[in-house]
Amino acid sequence: MNEVTLTELRRKVIEDTQLSAWEIPRALSEVTDEFLTELYAREIQDGSGIALVALGGYGRSELCPSSDIDLMLVHNEREDIDSFADRIWYPLWDEGFKLGHSVRSVDQTLRLAATDLETATSLLNARIVTGDSSLVQDLLARNETQWADHTSDRLDELARNVARRHRLAGEVAFLLEPDLKEGRGGLRDVHAIDWATRAGVEVTVHDRELLDAAYRVLLEARVELHRISGKRGDVLLLEEQDSVAAAMSDPDADLLMGRIAAAARRIAYLSDETWRHIDSEPHDLTVRNIDVDGLHVVDNEIVIVGDPSTDPLLVLHAAVRASESGLPLARESLGRLAERQPDLPDPWPQGARDLFVELLKGGDRTIPVIESLDYFEVWSRLLPEWAPNRSRPQRNVYHRFTVDRHLLETVAEAARLTHRVQRSDLLVMAALLHDIGKGYPGDHTEVGMRLVGPIALRCGFSEADSLVLTRLVEHHLLLPDVATRRDLDDAQTLRAVAQKVQTVDFLELLAALTESDSIATGPTAWGDWKAHLVQTLTERTADFISSDGETHRKRRSFVTEHIEALMADGETIVEGSGDTVTIVAPDQAGVFSRAAGALALRGLDVLQADAYSSDAGMAVSQFRVVEPDAPVDWNRVTDDVHECLQGHLAIDARIAERARVYRRRTALAAKSALTRVTFDIESATDATIIEVHTEDHIGVLYHLTRTLAEMGLDIRSAKIQTISNEVVDTFYVTGSNGPTLEELHRREVDVALRHALMLVE
Repeated sequence: MNEVTLTELRRKVIEDTQLSAWEIPRALSEVTDEFLTELYAREIQDGSGIALVALGGYGRSELCPSSDIDLMLVHNEREDIDSFADRIWYPLWDEGFKLGHSVRSVDQTLRLAATDLETATSLLNARIVTGDSSLVQDLLARNETQWADHTSDRLDELARNVARRHRLAGEVAFLLEPDLKEGRGGLRDVHAIDWATRAGVEVTVHDRELLDAAYRVLLEARVELHRISGKRGDVLLLEEQDSVAAAMSDPDADLLMGRIAAAARRIAYLSDETWRHIDSEPHDLTVRNIDVDGLHVVDNEIVIVGDPSTDPLLVLHAAVRASESGLPLARESLGRLAERQPDLPDPWPQGARDLFVELLKGGDRTIPVIESLDYFEVWSRLLPEWAPNRSRPQRNVYHRFTVDRHLLETVAEAARLTHRVQRSDLLVMAALLHDIGKGYPGDHTEVGMRLVGPIALRCGFSEADSLVLTRLVEHHLLLPDVATRRDLDDAQTLRAVAQKVQTVDFLELLAALTESDSIATGPTAWGDWKAHLVQTLTERTADFISSDGETHRKRRSFVTEHIEALMADGETIVEGSGDTVTIVAPDQAGVFSRAAGALALRGLDVLQADAYSSDAGMAVSQFRVVEPDAPVDWNRVTDDVHECLQGHLAIDARIAERARVYRRRTALAAKSALTRVTFDIESATDATIIEVHTEDHIGVLYHLTRTLAEMGLDIRSAKIQTISNEVVDTFYVTGSNGPTLEELHRREVDVALRHALMLVE
């Protein structure tokens, strides 16, 4: 075997189609053992008092295709050990393997393990590869004793490490791109439970079986991730999920990610149960008793002693008290609920609705309570429509969480905003139900509208309230869509929104739901820019409703007195500051698109754009850009804009080159965005609205605006939005014959825009 490299041996295993993903780690460990055993025998003739020990994943015989090889050369005070170590390490380094390597005597190793948690736990998974077996047996036995002798301190430290790791890596079950190893509910959590059992913590046979089954799902996914990507790393990126799903024989990646989420939730729950009783951090809890019949507090847990089958509201009482106190529901009680909790009748009994709303108002503390109920499938007894949304992935970078977790995060955010609305109960209910339709076939808003009315009536809300909740679901995307895609200076925009919301009270509810939903979606869904636009739209719509539509704006809001003064000078002026660049120039075709091209050349993403032409023949274009990490060098940008306006830069060629060099290398969504071009001749006072949906590429805005200019259109304003991988660009345009484009003209513009987009793909 010495003539065959370890790389070749491992490649044969990885490419062996007869081996399943579950079998590959052990097979890789075995060929690595064989290689190292022969290398050791060849290089170390006098092997007395020396042994090669496998640690970590290698020690568990779970080598994944891109795993590090963790090895320790342990010795009995051999003075020539360093030369022996070089003979083992260098052949592996020469082949390019990444080693976790150490050389220590038995006593050195034990002294380090006494103070270093990582060393101690790695030894708990250690095994001999080759060499002096008695030496390794002595080492591992003494480490086991040392671990057991310091149980309390070790478990406390391990619990803190688990909590820290969860904060850093996030949750496997709910994240778009989970860390299969380090995340909450990941492989490392099972390792930590195993280490805890070595210190005397009991894990039932049933729990062990559940952990093993969940662990297998994640380990197989990790193996296929390594095999497909050929790289180290345990974060299952969006761009790799389809390939991993195919390798694991899942029909599609949604099913794979659902299986991973279900496995991770099981591991996370059992991990939490393990460490809750070990964590020695003091609890700032004063709850000692609960004034509800059938509930007690025992060992800092809420225990149900009543009978859920005869008191169906006991589950809601327990959940509310758990959320209020921060105390968890005892596992035995959750099991009791799973066995005996009946489905609530339709309509719910008296008091159920108030308890349900009270639970939803609990904020962040409500999330783990509901998730524990859902883990035992009790939550769906209260809300059967929830089940299809459980662990349902949303595979684009716009969304951070699965559907079910997103709904709970929205509820928690809405609980912070209850002071802003008259009906806080309707706000938190709408937050819980706004995306309930995503678990069903069809448009999620339309499905949700059909589901929400019956749910509300079943819970005990009135017909009028159920109608409000249905309308909130219907319009839950209205404010962000209009704010980011329509001209807020146009009275027709305000009129359209006012007709849909009807009252200021409903508008306030919708605004609070919008903010809660957006924040819960993820950082790209809510920021200062979007918050300002939604607030502006909300305030102007409220004024429009209150004044019976008599609110009028005399001029474009972005045209300040300073800009008017620049236009009066009649010169070409380019000013950049903060996140905004303003171009004032004689009114002529192509100014807007050339300015957009200059920004694209500098890698600046446009958030919003406005244009205005005066009767004196001057035009102003203003672009607001996404601020990059470093401040914008506006001097260079304004120089580029001047050069572009004068026709001195080959914009098309330079954008094409930039697109080639900076082509996006990571997927932003599971599916590419389809190109759609729509025309709206009714929703603007003095323009035709053209809305373009397409895949995000460098230079899209430039090519679109250049095409519009070539088709004889003036751009009055533009709204630019990027959602994950999809660009949604909205243009208010006028033609030479007026604000309304004729049908033939619209068809030709459609053809021209689609052709331009084909060139940038």
